Amino acid sequence: MTDMLLALTRAVPPTIGHCELTHCDRVAIDVTVAARQHAAYENALRAAGACVERVAPAPDLPDSVFIEDAAVVCDEVAVLMRPGAPSRRAEVDAVGRALAAYRPLRAIEAPGTMDGGDVLQIGRQVFVGVSRRTNTLAVEQLTAILEPFGYRIETVAVERCLHLKSAATALSDRLLVLNADLIDGRRFGGIDWIEADAGEPQGANVVRAGAAILCPESAPGTRARIEARGFTVQSVPASELAKAEAGLTCCSLIFRT
Repeated sequence: MTDMLLALTRAVPPTIGHCELTHCDRVAIDVTVAARQHAAYENALRAAGACVERVAPAPDLPDSVFIEDAAVVCDEVAVLMRPGAPSRRAEVDAVGRALAAYRPLRAIEAPGTMDGGDVLQIGRQVFVGVSRRTNTLAVEQLTAILEPFGYRIETVAVERCLHLKSAATALSDRLLVLNADLIDGRRFGGIDWIEADAGEPQGANVVRAGAAILCPESAPGTRARIEARGFTVQSVPASELAKAEAGLTCCSLIFRT
């Protein structure tokens, strides 16, 4: 393994307006603006020191830009997901082909279902949200895959939002940012946390890219709280992607090669 930070991304499909929705009402998505915001996101990843590699586009798969849900990447192995929404399962093969150049592959199998957005890695701890998209059968499979490598898997019930990482993301291996209306920080086994600004529902979903944190442009209050803890933060526009019930983490798979 080298020390290069790699970010896999995937283009915004023209069909994104037909994306899966669970907790959000459907509103029109401006595809041109969404693509512009996605490009700004990729540029922010590059500015943070990541090499951005795009997986082949999938114009007929409305959620394909949200590449995080297709896989979980650890140092030793990449685990291909079996998304909870059947319409999303066709997204996985191309992501697997891209990951095969960097990691041995394993896969979640039926009847397990799991979205990568429900998997929060903090060092060797892996918190998995049990949600409408991720079931306990898949958690058992992920545990069997990762425990031999020294990972500890814990489950967290997710009821008020789509994915675990809609409610909490890692700023470091010792600190989270979370939405206290969606999840209780005590569920994370003693790991410290800061609360996102109460008026910023997207604020708890941030991207850790090297030494930088990418934060939604819509969450200036949360950004200030993160910066107050000593982090370098880059704001990224994501209003159109948010209409697809997505956060910043959804749009990349970030790992060391």
